[in-house]
Amino acid sequence: MTAEIQEPTKVRDKSRLRLLIIARLIIITLFLGVAIFININESKFFVSPTVFKLFYTFIAITYLFSVIYILLLKTVEDLKINIYLQLSVDVLLITLLVYITGSLHSNYSLLYTLVIIYAVIFLGRSGGLIIASAAGICYGLLVDFEFYRIIPPLVITEYDYFLTAGEVFIRILVHLVSFYILAFLASFVVEQEKKTRVLLLEKESEFNQLDVLFRSIVESIDAGVMTINLQGIIKTFNRAAEEITGFMRSEVENRFLSEIFPSILASFSSETIHERFKSRIEIVIKGKNGRNIHAGYSISPLKDKQDKQIGNILIFQDLTEIKQMEENLEKSKRLALIGEMAAGLAHEMRNPLASITGSIELLRQGMKLESTDERLMQIILRGRDQLDNFVRDFLMLARPIPITRELVDLNEIIDEILESSKLTPDWTDKIMINKSLTQNVIAYANKEQMRQSIHNLVMNSIQAMKNGGILSISTKIIKNKNIKNVAEVKVMDTGCGIDDKDLKKVFEPFFTNKEKGTGLGLTIVSRIVDGYNGRMTIESGLNKGTTCTIWLPCDKK
Repeated sequence: MTAEIQEPTKVRDKSRLRLLIIARLIIITLFLGVAIFININESKFFVSPTVFKLFYTFIAITYLFSVIYILLLKTVEDLKINIYLQLSVDVLLITLLVYITGSLHSNYSLLYTLVIIYAVIFLGRSGGLIIASAAGICYGLLVDFEFYRIIPPLVITEYDYFLTAGEVFIRILVHLVSFYILAFLASFVVEQEKKTRVLLLEKESEFNQLDVLFRSIVESIDAGVMTINLQGIIKTFNRAAEEITGFMRSEVENRFLSEIFPSILASFSSETIHERFKSRIEIVIKGKNGRNIHAGYSISPLKDKQDKQIGNILIFQDLTEIKQMEENLEKSKRLALIGEMAAGLAHEMRNPLASITGSIELLRQGMKLESTDERLMQIILRGRDQLDNFVRDFLMLARPIPITRELVDLNEIIDEILESSKLTPDWTDKIMINKSLTQNVIAYANKEQMRQSIHNLVMNSIQAMKNGGILSISTKIIKNKNIKNVAEVKVMDTGCGIDDKDLKKVFEPFFTNKEKGTGLGLTIVSRIVDGYNGRMTIESGLNKGTTCTIWLPCDKK
């Protein structure tokens, strides 16, 4: 605290010394103007040439020392040297001025008081008493020397011949006492001013510490905090608010709320603010990148110490992940119901299907069919295959995640799937494959389910590129939020993409835009990934291609 106070004190003293030098130069310049005026009108004032020479000498010395003071102020760090030099020289120069202007009868002895005052300002009570003593001694010696004719008087009046030694002593004593009284009074005022300044600096420091603490608290909390004034202009925006919305503080401060978050402004009124939003309001806002953010926020009035409202405080949180979790939970409930239905339905359908399939094959072998009948038989066989695939997908959806797991090399599975995909009817030579596989990408899962999941993603990409394109697939190991190794598999295509309105439905059972397909492929992949505590995302846009990413745990834990 002492160091914090001393530093501004030093700066303030340096500034005051500059002002003192400037003031001295202004005063001595006025004296120079007066001297020139008197010199021009010499016949009216009856001033001797010796007095003029000494007066001009006094002015020249003052100018010279002022230059020295300025140089010392720039070159010498210790301000006390400059202060004591100025005080000493000023006392001597004032003594010279008093001698030139009549000693006992000079009114310029009042200038001693100015030196004493700024001595107290710079050096305190002790410095003021020292300069008062020096001024009294110089004045007393000057008057005594002139009274006893040790030095010749420059201005002689008729009263000088009638003054006694006692009267001269009284005058010296009055000056000396007045100097000491002035030093005491000035020191009292200056000390009070210093105490007030120190107290003010301490309060200012405490206020700054509280301000830093307040800002640290606001910046450290995970909830977004935003304050707006009564005109709807954003005044503060904390770190969490930046992370949630994507906007930097500099981009939103001093801008209208209606420009940045119009949906927030439209969602509250004076009535809801008056109720202080006892229940949190949920709303969708647009982030910087255009991303929709599900936010829950509350509003409270911001008041000053007179309890007058000066604005509003908005505290909000990102609920996007919570909404996603709610959607996933709802999806899991639907899948659980479908799984139960699928398990029973698949078992009920598979046995009759096997009987029908066997009977058709026997009939086909024992019959010579004409072209029309052969075509009908092919339709039956295709229907059988579709029904068999449908039942198989149902069983895959209904089958629980296997307890038996192993460390699976995902790169090996991807290579097998890409080779086999080239033999499917959907493959075309216009499709280019771009692989970026990192070595040793291992997932702890069931090998068959991993093959089924990646195969579904690859086939979706191939089917989306009927006119050709680029199929990109990459793998790597990353760290998740819990600092655990996670295997990432990313499948990208440059196909037709998925419309925004359909993107939210792709994981729903039986949802498909394909002419052929059950709509269970992505549902099965999502269920398998969720079963391993993994995560899956799909990014797409109409005619912009699709990117599917899955993350799977690498560790047995």
